[in-house]
Amino acid sequence: MIPLHDDIVSERRPLVTYALIGVNVLVYALQVLFGSGQETWAWKFGLIPYELTHGVELTPGMGAPAMSNVVTSMFLHGGLWHLAGNMLYLWIFGDNIEDRLGHVRFLVFYLVCGVTATLFFVWTSPDLQVPLVGASGAIAGVLGAYLVSYPRARVATLIFFGFFIRIVQIPALFVLGFWFLLQLLQGLPTVGDATSRGGVAFMAHAGGFVVGVVLVWLMSPRWRPRRSLARP
Repeated sequence: MIPLHDDIVSERRPLVTYALIGVNVLVYALQVLFGSGQETWAWKFGLIPYELTHGVELTPGMGAPAMSNVVTSMFLHGGLWHLAGNMLYLWIFGDNIEDRLGHVRFLVFYLVCGVTATLFFVWTSPDLQVPLVGASGAIAGVLGAYLVSYPRARVATLIFFGFFIRIVQIPALFVLGFWFLLQLLQGLPTVGDATSRGGVAFMAHAGGFVVGVVLVWLMSPRWRPRRSLARP
């Protein structure tokens, strides 16, 4: 199930969303063009939970202080498809949350969701000794904010039925609600796991989503969706 676009029209140009996509793409290009391999960047600027929770450096000389990597890890990706998937979700849903919050508050929202999601993952997997990279935690916060802001929005979604492919209009409540449930169900068995089963930080996604739900209301408590934004 792959979302393609929604039916909510933003009233302002999503400059911060564009900038975040641009920065993530630029950093990935630097990883590919000027790094000695994506793994080197991950070990140097990704966050290793064990280093943060135990106060040790597993790869001496490779990285900056672990706390700074909480932020830098949000702009690294482990591959082209990892980057493309994250940027697709940010492109579809980020503009509407930026429209709700405004440019500056949206940037603060995005960074707080990303940092909190990362720290939540560290709390659930404190002994993990592999790097955590990706914007997924921050983008999960955007998805959570979108769910409570536009639950009735229609999301054009690519659905696979075996060999048959269809594009179906599905309410955001179901698309994003199903996404969150999937992250939670896949993430709970990995809590406390130090082996990085599957290589996906599901609990960072779940944590970021919940933070986004709460934070968007704290940052704009009197906001109400405008019906005129939805396309007929």
